[in-house]
Amino acid sequence: MTTKKVKETKVRIIPLGGMNEIGKNMTAVEINDEIIVIDAGIKFPDEEMFGIDVIIPDITYLVKNKSKIRGIFLTHGHEDHIGGLPYVLKELNVPVYGTRLTLGLVENKLKEHSSLKNVKLQVVKQGQKIKTGAFEIEFIRVSHSIPDAVSLAISTPLGVIIHTGDFKLDYTPIDGQLIDLQSFAEYGKNGVLLLMPDSTNAERPGHTMSESSVGDTFETIFRHAQNRILVASFASNIHRVQQIVNAACANNRKVAFSGRSMVNVVGVACDLGYLTIPKDARIDIEDLHRYPDNEICVVTTGSQGEPMAALSRMASGDHRQMEIQPGDLVIFSSTPIPGNEKSVKRVVDALFERGADVIYESLAEVHVSGHACQEELKLIHALVKPKYFIPAHGEFSHLRQHALLAERMGMSTDNIFLLNIGDVMEFTEEGAKPGKKVQSGMTMIDGLGVGDVGNIVLRDRKMLAEEGLIVVVVALSKETRQLVSGPDVISRGFVYVRESEDLMNKTREIVRGSLDKCQKKNATEWSSYKNVIKDDLNNYFYQTMKRSPVILPIIMEV
Repeated sequence: MTTKKVKETKVRIIPLGGMNEIGKNMTAVEINDEIIVIDAGIKFPDEEMFGIDVIIPDITYLVKNKSKIRGIFLTHGHEDHIGGLPYVLKELNVPVYGTRLTLGLVENKLKEHSSLKNVKLQVVKQGQKIKTGAFEIEFIRVSHSIPDAVSLAISTPLGVIIHTGDFKLDYTPIDGQLIDLQSFAEYGKNGVLLLMPDSTNAERPGHTMSESSVGDTFETIFRHAQNRILVASFASNIHRVQQIVNAACANNRKVAFSGRSMVNVVGVACDLGYLTIPKDARIDIEDLHRYPDNEICVVTTGSQGEPMAALSRMASGDHRQMEIQPGDLVIFSSTPIPGNEKSVKRVVDALFERGADVIYESLAEVHVSGHACQEELKLIHALVKPKYFIPAHGEFSHLRQHALLAERMGMSTDNIFLLNIGDVMEFTEEGAKPGKKVQSGMTMIDGLGVGDVGNIVLRDRKMLAEEGLIVVVVALSKETRQLVSGPDVISRGFVYVRESEDLMNKTREIVRGSLDKCQKKNATEWSSYKNVIKDDLNNYFYQTMKRSPVILPIIMEV
């Protein structure tokens, strides 16, 4: 008699974003032949990524295994967790699970992508459990800087995985919805296989301040302000927007909203009942001139210094509906995301130059983080008591500090894993071990192009930005390869031609010499001619000017 061999249960954790970086959060959890995906976020480009709009995770692994995917489960509605969905859903036709506000923001985002019309959005409530295949997922209520945020408790045949998403402990939340610590404790009492917590503030000791503390600061600032007030914040920080509105109403100010994402998010939040604005308090930004300066408050995008955001355009004088006036009070109700510090400082300087008063960074308590600090992280760890630990959501320093915190909590270093995107950690009855790395990285979005800009294109853009472009046009005889006309030299971003006539003449002379060289070698391919021209000019420009422009030879057959 033969017995059928039972397939060994294997649970795999595969981070595809959000590890060793801030943004584009995405994690795959795999049980044998089934996969669920947690979040699908974006990341904003750094200054070296010329022309790139946003970055999403490389989802090659998910596309190859699309038949295994049971759904995408969202922790909350911030861009670094939902912003990549329109691009991901074009490749993966799977249901998306999230709370009411989260999916309201997703739905608004999908409207901008007309090709996505039949996406299955499944609204769940905090505390609800969803069973799909080998997975059972519970949505645990947590506090964050946006309502309806959840952690995910994922039950697998080997045990429970808790992915906290972004969270903090706020005992006086704006919406009155306290974090569900009891559920964390219940799971901890019954045994948790793996904890994957938010590491953003793992370097910071103590506790994160309550969001409600910002309201008192706004109230004080609004009470003493004599002129117009502009507050820059993340559009999705609905609790913050509510407190700005409350402070404005308490001080007889009308509220206007500026910036496409701010207007869209406020509209969704009001429609779903997550944001309350009295009808007579809200005005259109085009109607500001109808009210005295001391009765105006504008809530705007641009807290990160984004070049095209509303506040940046106001600072540069390019905003169609509003100009910064001397005496305006501008409040940055945020802290710069790592990498955005210079952009924010440029906007602050431009606002000062226009005569505005600016409150930014630590000048007043106008911002508190939405992420847990060390003491809060310790509490969750103590409640959950995980067997294994993978810090998530942060740069390497954040992940490392979180790992050290887990060690101080008594965890063995053998059970703590620091992963990078594309790494695989496999769990079986025998224990945990690294698996074979999967393809991962970033997919860059440039306009309507998805993934068509890679490192080579970025390198060329960087060279064009730093060194400029030289175009050399020559007409050669098709039969004899002799020069018929030219060479004509066009310079863009390298030197101004009219003031560099000697350089241009020398450039033409070198090109003629390059052509002579090719003809003496009896070169027949135009590519050979172009390569020689590029090499000779590269050598000349570097020797004489220590510059290396992009050189583009164009040969016309006559």
